[in-house]
Amino acid sequence: MNSALVVIDVQESFRQLPDWEFVSQPDIVGQVNRLVTAARAEDQLVVWVLGSRPGAGTVFDPARGHVRLMEGLEPHAGEPLITKTAHNAFTTTNLHQILTGHGIRRLTVCGIRTEQCCETTTRIASDLGFDVDFVTDATATTPIPHRDAPQDLPFAQLVDDPRTLGVADVIARTEYALAGRFAAIRTVDELTGA
Repeated sequence: MNSALVVIDVQESFRQLPDWEFVSQPDIVGQVNRLVTAARAEDQLVVWVLGSRPGAGTVFDPARGHVRLMEGLEPHAGEPLITKTAHNAFTTTNLHQILTGHGIRRLTVCGIRTEQCCETTTRIASDLGFDVDFVTDATATTPIPHRDAPQDLPFAQLVDDPRTLGVADVIARTEYALAGRFAAIRTVDELTGA
């Protein structure tokens, strides 16, 4: 076993946010489960990561009860479940130690958000010497409002703002930034033999 699947932040917190209705991959759980099934069949390590902001009072505050895997995702015995407080899955966890302890050299990255925690983890992993497969269609993101957009508008109105970056653009920019530099861009079908 020299490969691992890293599942990042596929947690109930995101379903509580007003932008979730605009998510790029509504079936993120199904896509992740396809990768998990394939990884387990090949005796790869599956690592589950949750994002947490203790004391923040937001849906990422564990006290609110949403910092848990989305319904339909179930770690098996021996699969690490770690909690991070940074965007990437390395800085505030023992992920690097877990991976090196298992002799892992190649990572498959999936989860939420495409351009945020997934991309950041991928960049760090590459810098640490891991080969990375970034599975875009097993990631999810939402539109990104322009930095000058009013903070008090409902998200549906922000989506209508022509300056808002739509999910297709977010995904394309992420793939351009990662491909050939930090990761290979892969699909669920490619990795599961579908």
